[in-house]
Amino acid sequence: MRYVYLILVIVGAILPWTYFYAWFSEHGWALGPMIDAWWVNDATSALVYDLTIAAVALTLWALVEVVRGDRWFLLVIPATFGIGVSCGLPLALFLKARREG
Repeated sequence: MRYVYLILVIVGAILPWTYFYAWFSEHGWALGPMIDAWWVNDATSALVYDLTIAAVALTLWALVEVVRGDRWFLLVIPATFGIGVSCGLPLALFLKARREG
């Protein structure tokens, strides 16, 4: 499963950023217009809340793992907020599987 998680980390980093890059290329590199786009309708607002709650839960898990002595879990936080939950979650699962396997 570790390799599956690692593949998901890579796909979870590349795929969202292909869309982010396309959006930024079309609209400019300011974050304000992108944040405005998150709230254009109820569906996008629901995704913002869904992913924000997941990102917070993932961050708390990462911090608990850091306190338990696994400093590699610090990588989960920038992966989650810099790329997305699609990268941060499989990274956390990969790190967890590394210890158990």
